[in-house]
Amino acid sequence: MAKALITWGGWDGHQPDKVAALFATDLRAAGMEVTVTDTLACFDDPAALADLALIVPVWTMSSIEKHQSENVAAAVESGVGLAGCHGGMCDSFRNDVLWQFMTGAQWVAHPGNDGVEYRVRITSDDSLVAGVADFDVKTEQYYLHVDPAARVHAVCDFPIVDGPHAVNGPVAMPVVFTKGWGKGRVYYNALGHQANVIDHGAPRELLRRGLLWAARQEF
Repeated sequence: MAKALITWGGWDGHQPDKVAALFATDLRAAGMEVTVTDTLACFDDPAALADLALIVPVWTMSSIEKHQSENVAAAVESGVGLAGCHGGMCDSFRNDVLWQFMTGAQWVAHPGNDGVEYRVRITSDDSLVAGVADFDVKTEQYYLHVDPAARVHAVCDFPIVDGPHAVNGPVAMPVVFTKGWGKGRVYYNALGHQANVIDHGAPRELLRRGLLWAARQEF
């Protein structure tokens, strides 16, 4: 049975425990063996990480030891999948550039804060998004610094809320993307400020597929 590790913590405002529980539900429904923990000590053992099919971080604005990020990066490079959402994966450890390089993006702003209404537009024909129509959300709209090597599957449009960024004109900001890290698959979805944003509809389905894709499981 394929094994998944979900680890959660950091800023409570992102409801990491509830988001982790959603991910665990979907992975177990797909037949995976899932371990859920609230500590980064799970990154201390390289051999244990290498035995996984998937690592799912749900940490925001925290810090990580150098050996821990190196162990995760080595595991993913060897073929372990990595998947996550929102600040739980791409605003996890602002002090660690290896983490940012591996995950493919870093949050830098959300103009308008929570409650911004915007449309998520599907932009690829990949099976990760097949059959999912464009949809509207009301939540934080993430402005990210994104790896140009990432393959983008869905975007949202800036600017919606005015600010100093608006003078640059229209920008299609990635919402869903994938990339490679060695032999490993990396999946990211910018939605997920709180659990109720991703516990239903298209956001839930996109994340379910992304988690399983990263783990090389059928979806």
